[in-house]
Amino acid sequence: MRRGYIQIYTGHGKGKTTAALGLALRAAGAGLKVFIAQFVKQRHSSEHTMLKRLQGLITLRQYGRGCILNRKAQPFDIKAAQEGLGEVISALKSKTYDVVILDEANVAVYYHLLSVNDLLYIMEIKPRETELVITGRYAHEKVTQMADLVTEMRQIKHYQDQGVKARRGIEK
Repeated sequence: MRRGYIQIYTGHGKGKTTAALGLALRAAGAGLKVFIAQFVKQRHSSEHTMLKRLQGLITLRQYGRGCILNRKAQPFDIKAAQEGLGEVISALKSKTYDVVILDEANVAVYYHLLSVNDLLYIMEIKPRETELVITGRYAHEKVTQMADLVTEMRQIKHYQDQGVKARRGIEK
């Protein structure tokens, strides 16, 4: 039986979700079952169209009510994240999935939609053979200490700073 590890993709640079989705695609290509829980996010992106074609290998669920970067978290944001937390715990305990990805879970902790203890609990109950990937800026120190792999994406330069809007198929 193979061992699964805990991976963290964090930092202020672009590519955290993209890296996690690349891993999901690789896992599905190897016949592994993947569960992706997207916290905070609500909008449909181009990757969702492709992921629908991989149903049966990749399950995607969203537990967000939109971007909270420029507003205070509302009770409905917290409720959505807590619903996601429950489904992630069930997915892990079911041992149905080989890879579980918690997209933007670090952001959910930072904005108090989930507690750091919620995330640590998920890390603790992860079955030995399950790969767990947690993405998002602001990874808590306790989370990074418990992880096996931590990658920090650092922005050096971004064309968005020049006024380039998110492009279909590239950023959205």
